[in-house]
Amino acid sequence: MNPAVKTLLENRNGALAENEVKDLLRTYGIPTTVYQLVQTEKDLERLSLRFPVALKVCSSKILHKTDVGGVRLNIQKKDELKKTFQEFRLKFPSEDLLVDQMEEKGVEIIVGLVQDPTFGLTVMCGIGGIFTELYKDVSFRVVPIDVFDAAQMVEELAGKQLLEGFRGMKANKQLVVDVVLKVSKLGEELIDHVDQMDLNPVFVYENRVCVVDAKLILK
Repeated sequence: MNPAVKTLLENRNGALAENEVKDLLRTYGIPTTVYQLVQTEKDLERLSLRFPVALKVCSSKILHKTDVGGVRLNIQKKDELKKTFQEFRLKFPSEDLLVDQMEEKGVEIIVGLVQDPTFGLTVMCGIGGIFTELYKDVSFRVVPIDVFDAAQMVEELAGKQLLEGFRGMKANKQLVVDVVLKVSKLGEELIDHVDQMDLNPVFVYENRVCVVDAKLILK
């Protein structure tokens, strides 16, 4: 196990904060948004991200950030960010805040890990974003998987056309296969630690992918 991962997971249970999950993903070669943690207004002065950005509450105690008004998207300039920061600091006085560089919208997928009561840890992949719960267009395999399994998972999706140039959408299906494989590897190596992981949405483009939001719950 990577030493940084070992340190992160040591004596931990329950949810990780979003920055911790994204740091973990990067150690497995899974690309995420560029972000910076901020605690004070002075931290905003040292910001090196390009606008627009999102501001999010970043806490292991708050899994569903949008439910508590803990996400503001498409902040266009520093003055607006500062004002939003002040609002969030009043609302979440003791929590870290995360400034996330906004990404151009791509084809949205969901990738994750789920503990199945019968089969144990499984990797899942599906069409993501706001339609995840509506269409339930997902496929599953027991961890670990190989490249053939990952490719089959993508082929099983009813919405796979979104990854094949549907209406001019430029999304690389092979990159999805690659991400699913990497998530399976993470699950295999951390099988004694992971209860569930949810990467949604993951934006898929012609030449890259990017995990926009990530949740991970430890056993």
